Amino acid sequence: MTVVAPGSAQLVAGNRRVGRAALRTYCAVLALCTAATVLGLSRPSTLISVLTRGWVLVTLRVMLIALALAWAWLIVDSWRLADPLALTRTQRLALTVVNGVACFSTTGALLFGSHLVAVQRDFIATVFGGNVVSQAQDGRYNVLLLGGDAGPGRVGVRPDSITVASIDALTGRTVLFGLPRNLADAPFKPGSVMDAHFPNGFSCDGCYLNGVNTWATEHADLFPGVAHPGIEATRQSVEQITGLTVNYYALIDLRGFQDLVDAVGGVTIKVSERIPIGKTGDITGWIEPGTRHLDGFDTLWYARSRATSDDYSRMARQKCVMSAMLHQLDPKTVITNFGDIAAAGKRVISTSIPASELGTFVGLALKAKSLPISTVSFVPPRIDTGDPDWNLIRTMVTQAVSAAEARDDTGPVSRSATHPHHRDANHSADLAAAC
Repeated sequence: MTVVAPGSAQLVAGNRRVGRAALRTYCAVLALCTAATVLGLSRPSTLISVLTRGWVLVTLRVMLIALALAWAWLIVDSWRLADPLALTRTQRLALTVVNGVACFSTTGALLFGSHLVAVQRDFIATVFGGNVVSQAQDGRYNVLLLGGDAGPGRVGVRPDSITVASIDALTGRTVLFGLPRNLADAPFKPGSVMDAHFPNGFSCDGCYLNGVNTWATEHADLFPGVAHPGIEATRQSVEQITGLTVNYYALIDLRGFQDLVDAVGGVTIKVSERIPIGKTGDITGWIEPGTRHLDGFDTLWYARSRATSDDYSRMARQKCVMSAMLHQLDPKTVITNFGDIAAAGKRVISTSIPASELGTFVGLALKAKSLPISTVSFVPPRIDTGDPDWNLIRTMVTQAVSAAEARDDTGPVSRSATHPHHRDANHSADLAAAC
């Protein structure tokens, strides 16, 4: 009785005041869970916004621990009410075993729930520490996604993967703009610190777009009050290149990305050509063509390898990985692997997305899963990365955004049965079909 309805045993054979209090608390908890379920089904982003607030998570954890202790006490008290000393030895043993199983199973579940809440709170506090909420610009959120590599022999963290995700604030329809790391003479916003030092663009010897982060980090004194000058300088350059206003950024180390893929159980990707594992002259294996389920190590090399290709093929493969993770991750996978996902998520070096905005972006991601993602990359032959046509790039951005907003299909996407080349992912109205 206590397992099914805590307090009922006390109400029948013990302290009725305790029984009534326990049953009322139990009914209140059931009502709260029902309300949360209804809210999650009707307005998931609102529920996520609530469950990502620090004080809510602390309160929820305390409540779960208190409920676990109270439930354990009620079960032990119900065992006492059964008057075990009046039973035979065999009956007492059976009753004790049943009571122990009931006690540990109910309290264990609640304590495990409190552990997950603590993990989530720590994850959110560690990763989503931004405190500035940025409003959508012209109905879109523009998020700068940076993949950094701080490997051996490299100075600082260089964002070799630079992508702007432009997301419709209502529908979630997304356009990915890929910026090659080797864009030369990258311009900066007029009046900015970087523009004052590089009025003709980032034109120092051997300087490309991916080196802006390192230069600004090494000259942090030029950016007083800025927590991450390298990312700020990169953001200003990307805004000037694309004509978009960047709302937020996220920088993740590639090793952290490997852990994240492992945490979700890997991803399934159509590999159209042999991809080498390792750098030129030190290839240790191959990812063979075909539909492959890749672990974190292989996914990382699929996304970063260029020993037998070039930067532009690598950019296309990176977009295919983004598409695979968006469409293959589901709530069940996230919940069952939450601890590992949270641990891997802490490898995100920096992000400006506040915890209060998680509900908004998770809601948009759920909408984006059923919509085609468009991609535009500023790569040859249309863009000469050594002498880029900035006006043409901004025109391409405007045209891509206009084309995405003009589409009104919001149902499931019909995927092509063909097996295209990876490079198609750099320019596609439907990234999933191109991959």
